Amino acid sequence: MKIRAGFTLQYECPQPTAMLLVLNIHPSRRIDLLSDQVLTFDQPIEAVGYIDGFGNACSRIVAPRGLTTIKTDFEIYDSGQPDVLPENAVQHDIKDLPDDVLVFLLGSRYCDTDRLADFAWSQFSETPLGWPRVKAILNFVHQHIAFDYQKADSTRSAFGGFTDQTGVCRDFAHLAITLCRCMNIPARYCTGYLGDIGVPVDVNPMDFSAWFQVYLGGNWHTVDARHNKPRIGRILMATGRDATDVALSTTFGPTTLAHFEVVTDEIPVN
Repeated sequence: MKIRAGFTLQYECPQPTAMLLVLNIHPSRRIDLLSDQVLTFDQPIEAVGYIDGFGNACSRIVAPRGLTTIKTDFEIYDSGQPDVLPENAVQHDIKDLPDDVLVFLLGSRYCDTDRLADFAWSQFSETPLGWPRVKAILNFVHQHIAFDYQKADSTRSAFGGFTDQTGVCRDFAHLAITLCRCMNIPARYCTGYLGDIGVPVDVNPMDFSAWFQVYLGGNWHTVDARHNKPRIGRILMATGRDATDVALSTTFGPTTLAHFEVVTDEIPVN
């Protein structure tokens, strides 16, 4: 299966502003590219690429005063298979986890484990370890939060999503990640493209999507509390502790997002 994906973003800056961008696809997916995936700018901007501490392909720029348009458009191969559920994967004792996985047991900016630990243990301590416990958390979060684009809040933490019981895909991910970490299951936040492939078309405008991964059986596995079922055609952009680490743009000065458009479509077979 082939997928065409990309975006057009416009930022308005009242003065030259340094920005960090996490807008490239993840290095693990570059082998699947059928065309170049590069960021283009409508201003004479020098973009300096780097790999961050989580292995994401990032860029540093200084956006000039005024309106700047950032675009990318590419084609990529996808297996066309839905997410594989780790039904037989075991949960590791903490002493057996790799060193670089331990950080994904800790609280973070949007995953406030200290505020949800008591609830998590009272709710999930009787569930079997491993996938059954992850599945119980997915089911709870899927039923607990009502999806509503109008209730998006970039400052809402996992505890806020738990309390408000509403939000968008990032809120589902943050709450599920936090509950997993509370139950000693490493979990990390993911962002990327997820089009309406193999499912009814969503009436809402296309957006980037958030999901997460759990570490079971010696590997990271993709799971999704918002949809709570395997999906087709995910294109990973970045992973991190939470949305802070994978923000599309981190700006060091006042900036307004003036335009936002995302495309993720399956390319029809002739």
